[in-house]
Amino acid sequence: MRVVIASDADGMSMKESIKEMLIADGHDVVDYSETPAADFVDSATAVAKDLLEHKDSQGFAFDKYGVGSYMAAVKIKGMVVANISDERSAYMTREHNGSRMVTMGPGVVGTEVAKKIAREFLRAQYAGGRHQIRVDMLNKMA
Repeated sequence: MRVVIASDADGMSMKESIKEMLIADGHDVVDYSETPAADFVDSATAVAKDLLEHKDSQGFAFDKYGVGSYMAAVKIKGMVVANISDERSAYMTREHNGSRMVTMGPGVVGTEVAKKIAREFLRAQYAGGRHQIRVDMLNKMA
C-alpha cells in the first residue's frame, strides 16, 4: 500500500520509527518531511493534499500530541482524519468513518503503541453501507 507520512520537529522520532516499520512491512512510503517541517500545519496539509490526489493511499502526520496536525488536516475539504491514541479506535475510524489519515504524537502514545495503531489502521477496510451517510455528512461540512 502507498502510505504518506510527514512530521514537524516534535514528531520526527515517532515518524522515523513508523517509517521503518512501514517499509519493513512492505509498504511504499512517501515522506514529505525527510527533515522536519517548519510547522505541523505544513506537514499535515502536505499529507492531506496528497491523499486527496491519490485515492488508494493512506497517511499519517506526527507532531508532539497529534492534535495540531489533526486541526490542520481536518480543514482540507474532503479529508476524513482522526487523532488516535489506541489500536481499536484506529481500526474503527477506518472501517466506520472512512478515515484516510491518522494523526498522533509521542507526547501521548509511545512508539510501540504507535506501531500498533498504524498497523491496525492500515489493516482495516472502509465498510461503506450505512456508514456512508455520516461520511457524506462530514464531507458536506468541510
